[in-house]
Amino acid sequence: MDPVTNPYAPGAGTPPPELAGRDDLLRAVDIATQRIRAGRPAKSVLMVGLRGVGKTVLLDRMRDIAEAAGLHTLRMEAPEGRSLPAILAPQLRQALLRLSRSERARELGRRALRALAGFAKSLKVKYEDIEVGIDLDPEPGLADNGDLEHDLQALLESAGRAAQAGGTALLLFIDELQYVEEEQLASLITALHRCAQQQVPVMLVGAGLPQLPGRMGRARSYAERLFDFPFVGPLDEVSVRAALEVPAAGLGVAYAPEAIALILAETLGYPYFLQEWGKHAWDAADSSPITLEDVRSASITVTAAMDEGFFRVRFERLTPAEKRYLRAMAELGPGPHRSGDIAILLGRKVTSLGPTRNQLIAKGMVWSPSHGDTAFTVPMFDRFMRRIMPGEEWRTG
Repeated sequence: MDPVTNPYAPGAGTPPPELAGRDDLLRAVDIATQRIRAGRPAKSVLMVGLRGVGKTVLLDRMRDIAEAAGLHTLRMEAPEGRSLPAILAPQLRQALLRLSRSERARELGRRALRALAGFAKSLKVKYEDIEVGIDLDPEPGLADNGDLEHDLQALLESAGRAAQAGGTALLLFIDELQYVEEEQLASLITALHRCAQQQVPVMLVGAGLPQLPGRMGRARSYAERLFDFPFVGPLDEVSVRAALEVPAAGLGVAYAPEAIALILAETLGYPYFLQEWGKHAWDAADSSPITLEDVRSASITVTAAMDEGFFRVRFERLTPAEKRYLRAMAELGPGPHRSGDIAILLGRKVTSLGPTRNQLIAKGMVWSPSHGDTAFTVPMFDRFMRRIMPGEEWRTG
C-alpha cells in the first residue's frame, strides 16, 4: 500500500491518529482544571507510567483542551541536569505577558512579572542556568529572598492572583518530572500547597516514570494528599483495535482479525509500539486487508528499527557495569526481580551493586515497585538486552 498515505505516527510524543482508551483520564483532568478555575478545590494530577504508554501525548492533549477553554498554561520538560527554576522562568514569563494584556489582570500581571524578575535575579547565583529577560524592575521583598522554597511560593501565588483577576487559572504542564531534584520538588510541592490553601487557581499537571510518587512522597510527606497519581498503562484489546483500525478504516483499509491478535501479542498493548507495528504492517501489505503474514513480515522490520533507535539510544547511555546489571535482569525475564536474584547471577553481593542500581534509577532505566524489587521502565527492554548481549560473555565481562 502507498507509504505516503500511511496514517500511523510512531515517534517521541507524536500524537497518534486515534488516541484510544484515554477518554476517562482526559475527562478527569478537564474537570479538575475547570474546578480550579471556578475557585473550587481539586488535586493536581501527576500521570505515571513506563516509557511508551503515551504520557507526553496525553499531557499535550490536556494542554490543548485547557487552552481551548481559555486557561493559561505553561508547557515544560524537565531534562536531566537542568534546574526547575531554569525551565519554569521563561515559560512563566510568556504566560504572565499574556495575562498582563488583559485589562482585568493587567496590574496583578505586571506585579507577578516583577516577582519573576526578583525571583530570577536572587536565585541566579545558586541556579546559574536561569536565563530570562524581564523589562520590569523587581519589587523589593517580593520573591527575592534567594531561597527557592519561599520565593517559589511568592512567585506562584502572585501569578495565580493575576490569573484569578483575569477570570482564568494558571496550569503548569511538566513532563519527565522524575528528573527534578528532590529539594526542588519539595519547593514546588510547598508552593502548590500554599496556592491551594489560599484558593489561588494554580495547578500542576505532570508526567513521569513510576518512581515519581515515591520521590514526591520523600520530598514532602503530604504529597499523596495534594496529588492524584493515575497510572497510565498499556491499552486493552478494545482500545488496541481502535488505535489500529480507526485510522486505517478512514483510508478504506481493514485488518484481518488474526493480524490484530498478533500485533497485540507483539506490542503488549503499549501505544508507541502499536504505532510502530501499524506503520510497518501498512508498508508491508500489498492490499487490504492487512494479513497475518503482513504483520509477521513487519515484526522483523520493526524489531530491527527499534533496536537501532528506540532501544539503542537508551543502551548507549549506560556504563559497562550498568549494561551487565540490565543483562542479568533480562536473563531473569521481564520482571520485576529481587535484588538478591540479580546479585546471584552477577556473582556479587547485593550491597556492592547498590550504586549501580541507584545510577540506573537516576537515569530512568529501572524503578523499584516495592522494597528490594527492580523493574525495567522501558517495556520489552529485556528482549532487547538478550538480543544485543547474546551468549554468556556478559557474566564475566
